[in-house]
Amino acid sequence: MLSVVPVLGVVPVLSVPVLSVIVPCYNERANVAPLVARLAAALDGIAWEAIFVDDNSPDGTIAEVRRLAAEDARVRGMRRIGRRGLASAVIEGALSASGAYVAVIDGDLQHDETILPAMLAVLRAGEAELVVGSRHVEGGAAGGLSSAGRARLSNWGNLLARMLLPVALADPMSGYFMLPRARFEELAPRLTGQGFKILLDLLLTARPALRVREVPYRFRPRTEGASKLDPLVLAEFAGLLVDKALGGTVPLRFLAFALVGAFGVLVNVAVLLLARRAGMGFDQGQILGTIAAMASNFELNNRLTYRRMRLRGARLWRGLVLFMLVCGLGAAANIGIAAALFQLHTAGLIAGAAGAAVGVVWNYAVSATLVWRAR
Repeated sequence: MLSVVPVLGVVPVLSVPVLSVIVPCYNERANVAPLVARLAAALDGIAWEAIFVDDNSPDGTIAEVRRLAAEDARVRGMRRIGRRGLASAVIEGALSASGAYVAVIDGDLQHDETILPAMLAVLRAGEAELVVGSRHVEGGAAGGLSSAGRARLSNWGNLLARMLLPVALADPMSGYFMLPRARFEELAPRLTGQGFKILLDLLLTARPALRVREVPYRFRPRTEGASKLDPLVLAEFAGLLVDKALGGTVPLRFLAFALVGAFGVLVNVAVLLLARRAGMGFDQGQILGTIAAMASNFELNNRLTYRRMRLRGARLWRGLVLFMLVCGLGAAANIGIAAALFQLHTAGLIAGAAGAAVGVVWNYAVSATLVWRAR
């Protein structure tokens, strides 16, 4: 992590790095050594360290980082267990950094590391507080996007972000940027730490707005591993915007849970209506609606709300069983409240929705500690 400097020909000591390069990664073992070699070439003459923040990759990414760290003191690794997500990985890595400046670069070799000295020069000259590697200014290119679908996803995100950001930025969805470590530490307590787009979080959090400069680069095709970008990134982006609009007063995860819960209410009511049209009694229809809402809530929460802790394989089925059993208590209250309201001549739809709302509250209370608990 630190360059070695001989002192009077005696014992070598370690100098403090100027630049800390934060590399959030998951299943990037094959790219670790090539990235370190490229950083060493690009940052020749600059004291640097690389901090790989690995979300417990099953492919042995952290083992490869440690192998390199044993040979090069500028390389460090952080292994996270029970936590996942690019934004939070960047925050933890940056807060452990020693350099006066921190850069964030993907671990997949798609970002062009040769522009790091130019980005650093801009900051050192005081010309900006944040420098962004940009695919969408003159001299840049986004040809490395793996598919037309991913390109459209990126373009939609950029369009929406440009409309809402307090600064003019051609590539607000970039994951490649650099800023002074002191400025990052100042902003860190107010960041959400959710999702992929940590740059957007920084820009939406900073008050007054950061002075930004973009440096062009050509986005390379991925040669090893698989892209982690999918349509849910836009959903996380929307959640980030809502969180910032509310000033962080409501946890982002609760907002996602509330959205899923609202969909569960619609599922409950829809199944209830279909059951009533099929000739079932209200109680029987509400039972079916409740079961359908619980199943849909579990699936959506697993894919969206808790996507960084997503249950798979045998754990998925165990989680579903636990979710259904625990939420059965909430379902009993759901059915009882709905039936009582219906007997009091409350409209069926209103009674069903009220009962479903009780189930949503219960689901939120138990999910984090019992179903999607950190492992």
